Amino acid sequence: MAAAPAKQPARKKTAPKRTKKNAGRSDLKDLPGFYREMLLIRRFEEKAGQMYGMGLIGGFCHLYIGQEAVVAGVQACLSDTDSVIASYRDHGHMLVCGMDPKGVMAELTGRRSGYSKGKGGSMHMFSTEKRFYGGHGIVAAQVPIGTGLAFAHKYRGDGGVCVTYFGEGAANQGQVYEAFNMAALWDLPVLYVIENNKYGMGTPVERAAAVTDMYKHGEALGIPGGQVDGMDVLAVRAASATALDHIRAGKGPYVLEMMTYRYRGHSMSDPAKYRAREEVSQMRKDHDPIDHLGARLVAAGLADEAALKAIDAEIRSIVADAAEFAQQSPEPAPAELYTDVLAEA
Repeated sequence: MAAAPAKQPARKKTAPKRTKKNAGRSDLKDLPGFYREMLLIRRFEEKAGQMYGMGLIGGFCHLYIGQEAVVAGVQACLSDTDSVIASYRDHGHMLVCGMDPKGVMAELTGRRSGYSKGKGGSMHMFSTEKRFYGGHGIVAAQVPIGTGLAFAHKYRGDGGVCVTYFGEGAANQGQVYEAFNMAALWDLPVLYVIENNKYGMGTPVERAAAVTDMYKHGEALGIPGGQVDGMDVLAVRAASATALDHIRAGKGPYVLEMMTYRYRGHSMSDPAKYRAREEVSQMRKDHDPIDHLGARLVAAGLADEAALKAIDAEIRSIVADAAEFAQQSPEPAPAELYTDVLAEA
C-alpha cells in the first residue's frame, strides 16, 4: 500500500507568489487583457491550420478554436508556483502560460528552435521554465501525471496547485478515476478541468457517458465540482477562483466542467460530419467567446471598434512573425534522433 504524503518528511512551506494578473481579478480593467489572450490563440490556431494545409506541419494537429475562454479564465487565477498539464489540444494553453509564439510555431513545424527541439510537434511540447508540463498524445495520460505533480507540490510544501486539463472524451478512462481516488485520499492540490466540447473524437457525449454531468464524476470520492459556461471568460475566472480557494485551503482536489465548443473537427483530418453546419454557425453567432467579450468592452467604454481592430492587427503581426520565424528556422540534425531519449538517474 502506498504511503500518504502526510507521512513524508515535513518540508518548509512558503506562501504562493501571486502574479500581477491575479490582482483585482474582478475588475473590468482585466477585460482587454483577456481579449488579447483569446484573440492571440484564435489567430495563432487559424495560422496553424493554414500551415497544416500547406504541408508545413506534419502529424496530428488539434486546434483550440472556440475554446479560448477556458484556458484564459483559468490561468488568470494561478500563482507563480502553480503547474499546468494538458492534452494534445494544447497550443492555447502554452500561449497563455507565456510561452513564445515563435517557439511554439517552430515546434509545430518540427524546427530546431521549437520548445522540444522540433521532436515533439503539435502534441508534445514542454516548458519547465513556464511550469507547463506538456501536451500528451495518449488520451487521459496527463491526468495521473498531473496528480503526481500535485503530489510534488504537497511534498515540497511550495503552496502550488497543478491544473490538469482534459476533455470529456478522456473523462471516462479508468486512469482518471484511479487518479481521482489518490487525489481525494491524500488531499492533493489539483484542479481537474474537464473541457467538455461535446463530441470527443466524433461521438456525442450522450452516447459515451452514463452520467453526462462530468463534474459529478468525483462525487463518489467526495470531490466537489461545478459546471461552468466555458464560452464566458468571466464565468470561467469566477468559478476557477472559487475552486482554487478551496484547494489552497488544504481541502483537496476540485473538478470543474467547462461547457465549451470547438468550431473545427477533432483534428485537422476530421471532416466533422457528425454534426450539422448550422449547429456550428449558431454557436459562433450566439456564444463566440471573443466576439461577446469585444462587445462587452465596447459597451463598458473600454474600447471602440477601431481599438479592437488595432488589437487584431497587432496580434496578426505577432502570429505572422511566428510563422516566418518557424519557416526560416533549421530542422533538427539527424543525430538528434538519439538525444533526449534516456536520462541517467
